[in-house]
Amino acid sequence: MDRFAWDSPGQWHGLQSTVVASRSQRSVFSRAPDACRRPARPGLRERESAPGAAGTSTKEIAMNSPERGHPEHEDFPWTITVADHPPRTESSQYRASRKLMVKLVGTTGDWAFAPGPYQDHHGGGVWVKDGEGWLCLLLPLGIEWSAQFCADPSKVDRIRRCAARVVGAFPDTLPGYVSLGYDHGQRLLDTPIETAEQVAEWTDSIFNASVPLPAGTHSGVLPKAAGYHHYPKPIVDIDHFRYDDFELFVTDGKGLPVAVVPVSPRGSGDGRVRLLAAHPGSPYADRLVGPGPADRSVRTEEAPATDGEGVLLSADDLLAQRAFRQQT
Repeated sequence: MDRFAWDSPGQWHGLQSTVVASRSQRSVFSRAPDACRRPARPGLRERESAPGAAGTSTKEIAMNSPERGHPEHEDFPWTITVADHPPRTESSQYRASRKLMVKLVGTTGDWAFAPGPYQDHHGGGVWVKDGEGWLCLLLPLGIEWSAQFCADPSKVDRIRRCAARVVGAFPDTLPGYVSLGYDHGQRLLDTPIETAEQVAEWTDSIFNASVPLPAGTHSGVLPKAAGYHHYPKPIVDIDHFRYDDFELFVTDGKGLPVAVVPVSPRGSGDGRVRLLAAHPGSPYADRLVGPGPADRSVRTEEAPATDGEGVLLSADDLLAQRAFRQQT
């Protein structure tokens, strides 16, 4: 099992370096193993302090991985300073791609993050058109606006080539862009990215700044919403495909947010839940991150993966009761 602890007492505006202090936005994360129980990765602890305009944000990620039946733990703290970038401006490319994105999502009846209104997430989305209409696909990498200033043009060009192959498999895509008033597509896909200016244009183009997300899903924080800019994608994704009568995010006895999932299929009668995440001030947080082993020699490739103590909660636990309370 991979376990994550994330301590971020600041509210980040997107992924930019401006920070507004808010002690209520802190969370500890643990990711449960996949059903196939793939081997977990070695442990990692990361600590980041970022001074901003109005305060200081500290983000800590701790992974404690009982890999193949034993716990492991490493602790290598580090600190960085993130300088403020110049005020963000809207490029003409950004305005054009956003206008197209709004038109495209308006044609879909099955968008996973509906309903809007939408913000445009720089998530590496590529809109393609097949025989049934428009479809948004995600490239392996997306470039957040503030990340362009460290982007290697040669590596961004790999993303361009990937996007070109995707779009090439859907020949109605580029003509469809043009019919909706966006005529940059062919040029962007055909032009090698070699300069910072070309990186900036790609970053704001329909091939990157193109994933329509409601404000809460984009950058929300609990208890109102869990946004992709603040919480791990494997957990946020769950909130968009779970049963409506199961509560992923519940509160403990102190009113602090915790994320849980069932341990058995629906209708099984098993009321237990598995901890995925907890506010660091919650009593449940200590169950997610524990001490490592003294001897790693006990590891064997044949040993099955096991759950750490405290990760599974009984049906009588407060969190389990609150997670299933809408089901009668």
